[in-house]
Amino acid sequence: MTTKPRLNTKKNAIAAAKHILSITLFGLFLNGCATDSTTAPSSTQAVKSNDQDIHFLAFGDGGYHVDYPKQKHISNPKNRQQFIVSEIEDWLEEKRPLADFDHAPIYIYPGTDIATERGGALPVGKAMANYCKTNRCDFGIQLGDNIYPDGADANDGKDDQQRMNDLILKPLVPLFEQVPDLKVYSSLGNHDWKSSRKGVALQTKWMAKQDKFHMGDKGYYRYTQGTPGNEVEFFVLDTNMLLAGQTYYEVPLNDDGSEMPLAQALELGVAKLEGIEVHEGPKNNEDVEQLSWLEKGLKESTAKWKIVYGHHILWSYGGSKYDEGHVLRKLLLPSLCEYADAYIAGHEHDLELLTDDCSKYQNAKRPKLPLIISGAASKMRGQHSTLAAFQERAYPEMDIIWGKGFIWGFASIQLDNNNDTLNVNFFTTPRDGSGDLIEEQKFKFQHRSKSL
Repeated sequence: MTTKPRLNTKKNAIAAAKHILSITLFGLFLNGCATDSTTAPSSTQAVKSNDQDIHFLAFGDGGYHVDYPKQKHISNPKNRQQFIVSEIEDWLEEKRPLADFDHAPIYIYPGTDIATERGGALPVGKAMANYCKTNRCDFGIQLGDNIYPDGADANDGKDDQQRMNDLILKPLVPLFEQVPDLKVYSSLGNHDWKSSRKGVALQTKWMAKQDKFHMGDKGYYRYTQGTPGNEVEFFVLDTNMLLAGQTYYEVPLNDDGSEMPLAQALELGVAKLEGIEVHEGPKNNEDVEQLSWLEKGLKESTAKWKIVYGHHILWSYGGSKYDEGHVLRKLLLPSLCEYADAYIAGHEHDLELLTDDCSKYQNAKRPKLPLIISGAASKMRGQHSTLAAFQERAYPEMDIIWGKGFIWGFASIQLDNNNDTLNVNFFTTPRDGSGDLIEEQKFKFQHRSKSL
């Protein structure tokens, strides 16, 4: 295997990045978006299924739009070239191979030279509508970060009702027009929690007034879909609340992309205590209550299928959420391994499929637990190839099945009650904003809780 030359200093790294940018990347963004390496859109055929099957869409992190920018982009605006150089700096700071760098399409605010990332919420909404033209879509699950960047009640002078209409409802109008009776069951993400508890309450109240959306007033809730004997019970988590109840550190990666041991990071002074805003901290043991609710609910559920979803990941090789994964695995896998058929998350702005064999949390030999990540409904993020290689070496219980970064997309999941399988299909849509449908990969898993 050919060894790539290593960049020795940050200064040299940025110089190299700028050189590569000037030769290759800048040309990709000249017309406002990068080229896409995916194949031409496939013609998705209608799924043949019986009435007992259950078909749903899974998408997350869709609440981003250029009209609602982060404060740092307002206070420190960048032109196109400056924006891309800054992205490369961040990329190298996270110990990512420069050869893996790409970027989302660039948006230039009218009448200025100020650049930002273009959002893909509407193209994904169109793509899901196109999928549902020839496939069953019974309902949808929304995986959090429904409102960027700071949730409702943000201190930006904008009306919250308009904000939620713009960021949650409008991108899905094409989908609702295609499937008028479709309903979306939503969860909360870290950006939904950013501003205040009032912001969370504003979103849950807005959801309660919508006939197309549902969200429990506690942030976590359960519901059932399907006919008796062939039903699925969903357990929707508020994973931000769970994480806010824990003390943990952000630990940087080593230069080779491997995880630095916490003890070493503490000794070097590079471990950062994860900052939790005061309003995010659990009140009256609500995080402990949620974990007990989940374990008891899964154990007592009589549904044929049991699926858990929330915003944050358990495993991922997106490259920036591994510390949170360590925390949540300890909290959730004991219950999920024992009773659940799958865990679905967003948070990483990509599409991923992984499994955990649950060998650390159960003694019985059971099928591996599918971990589905569908967080590419508006923002893009790359995947960390050297971290992925490290994880596969260091964690034998985890398998990386498939993934794709720097895309917009969603997942479609079918519970096949005739063959007792959980089928996962991943789709992307081009960067041109057309909403055309690109079929990526299909996967099939055993009905896991059947053997419990």
